[in-house]
Formats: sequence, C-alpha cells, structure tokens
Amino acid sequence: MKTAVPCYYHLDVEVSPQRVGQVRRILAAHLKYWDLENLVEPVCRSTEMLLQAIDEHATDKNTSIEMWWNGQHLITAIGENDCDLRPDQDLRACLERIAASSDGWGCCATDTGSKVIWFSQRARAGDREPLVPTTPAPALREMLQVPREMPAVALAGETVGDVLEVSR
Repeated sequence: MKTAVPCYYHLDVEVSPQRVGQVRRILAAHLKYWDLENLVEPVCRSTEMLLQAIDEHATDKNTSIEMWWNGQHLITAIGENDCDLRPDQDLRACLERIAASSDGWGCCATDTGSKVIWFSQRARAGDREPLVPTTPAPALREMLQVPREMPAVALAGETVGDVLEVSR
C-alpha cells in the first residue's frame, strides 16, 4: 500500500553512459523502498531518456536529480548546468516522450542559466492493494478463559457478605 508520509531524495551525478544505468537502479531502489513499485518503470524510463539526451547534447555533464513523493504524486526533477543546451531544440524528442508518458511535466530556467526539467506521476487509486482481514490464531482462544464462564462468587472472592470499614 502507498505510504502517505512525504519522501524526498536528492542525487548529484556526472552523466556518462555507464552512470545512466546506475542512476536507474538507484532510483528504482528508492521507489521500491517508498512502496511505489508501480512507478518504477515510467519514472526510470523517463529519467533514463533525459540523462541520455543530456549526455549526448550537453557540454557540462553535472546534473542533479530530485524526487518528491507527497502521498499522491511523485515529482522527479532533473537540473542540468549547461547554459547552451536548448530544451526546445536539443531535447525536443525526449521531452515529447516524457510528456506522453507522464501526468505532467515542465521546464524552467534558474538564475544561473541552467534548466530544471520535471515530470510527475500520479499513483492511481486502483494500484493500491486491498487490506485483507486476518483470522485470530486458534491457540489464543483456547488459552484465555472468558470471565463470564466463571461463577460470580469466584470473581468477587469468598468475602461477598463482609463489609469493609473505611477509617476517617
């Protein structure tokens, strides 16, 4: 079942063909730890496509990857530091595929001229596993005696008729 506790993860990475696979495994491990197994494939596929495009087109390969889970949406953001990289030209095909596979996406520039590309995935209500009631263990029923089955005298003690005096 999906956890409602907000989660955050940050990873700084220098993109290379070898690191793309490592980043995919790292992100998948965090999503599984957050009980979001159903989001592993779309999030990792989109992140992998974006990192490969950055590796191909960018001169500065240093990127930051962040994931936020708020209980309903997972937002993944990739920040790259190359001021010359044009998402509308260099990353156009990659962004079209991300737009088709995500619930929302966007790109914004920072004060330093770098860009942050983000996309979100919603955890759908049908993806959650239903709770199944468990039956109590039969040994517990046999060992515990129900107080009703014992005589009232045994519960109250043998001094039922005695009156206690309280000193003042």
